[in-house]
Amino acid sequence: MTAYQEALNQLLEKQYTWLVTGAAGFIGSNLVEKLISLNQRVVGLDNFETGYQHNLDQALADAGRSAGKDCSPLFHFYEGDIRTLEDCQKAMIWHGEGISHGVDFVLHQAALGSVPRSIIDPIHTNKANIDGFLNVLVSARDANVKGFVYAASSSTYGDHPDLPKVEDKIGNPLSPYAVTKYVNELYAKVFANAYGLKTIGLRYFNIFGKRQDPSGAYAAVIPKWVASMIKGKEIYINGDGETSRDFCYIDNAIQINILSALSDFQEEKALVFNCAFGEQTTLNELHAMISERILKETPGLTLKAPLYCDFREGDVRHSLADISKAKFMLGYQPKFSIRDGMDDVFNWYLKFLS
Repeated sequence: MTAYQEALNQLLEKQYTWLVTGAAGFIGSNLVEKLISLNQRVVGLDNFETGYQHNLDQALADAGRSAGKDCSPLFHFYEGDIRTLEDCQKAMIWHGEGISHGVDFVLHQAALGSVPRSIIDPIHTNKANIDGFLNVLVSARDANVKGFVYAASSSTYGDHPDLPKVEDKIGNPLSPYAVTKYVNELYAKVFANAYGLKTIGLRYFNIFGKRQDPSGAYAAVIPKWVASMIKGKEIYINGDGETSRDFCYIDNAIQINILSALSDFQEEKALVFNCAFGEQTTLNELHAMISERILKETPGLTLKAPLYCDFREGDVRHSLADISKAKFMLGYQPKFSIRDGMDDVFNWYLKFLS
């Protein structure tokens, strides 16, 4: 039995209380869905700046289908902002059916993503990603939670040239966003050392899956390209298309979040792990992969050739994760390669992005 299956069995046997910040976002709503389908109590916190109510509605509906029952009573949503300490403090308690429970585990996903957005407006990014992070961290400490897992970022590796990326070797940050994510790791380590709060940062490498927003200037590449191709629009590739990324399917990210929360390292209170699959894919390869699936599902559709434009400021050229640390310490075994993940999610893309 894998470590993840053991963790899932543990959750089916014991009901904990979880806080998911950024619950209405892409990763947050998928975590909410998984947890409540396992009969866990979940508090969701979001201000809807980048998240959506329909993500929560879909998460509750999908969880109900998975569990074979109405899971909505397990979910308590609090509309609030992590930049407000009082909102974070209130979110540390689950309320439902006349009963209240303090939060056991925090899965902190709320943040303002996007390297380009941070370059245009570093102050806004800093307030959400550093001020907001500190508010959640302080509230978790005061609530005596069992574990604090947070969304770190592969952008922390900055200009370090080595591949694959290993957790203890980072370079200089290349954007304000990268700075904020590195500061998160520093704060988490300080809180672990000063207050004994167990913290685990997950350096996300290009997570993709259902409910990822395809619209807007800062949309992630996979849903953005899929939505454009389905509608016959042109695709723009930054640079020559040989830029590479380690794309990680959402189910892999869910696995490592749950494993991290339930982990028990007696001597180490602050840890960081890469959250990835451990495989490189160029943008040209990604374009071909998406095109192949779209043409298979929508015969007769004519796809336009991609248009190449300038490299994007602040982007790293290549990214590939070493996931051996997470495998060894957590028992992390990512099930979905980019191809497996694309096969799993593509019908959802066709239904919701067309």
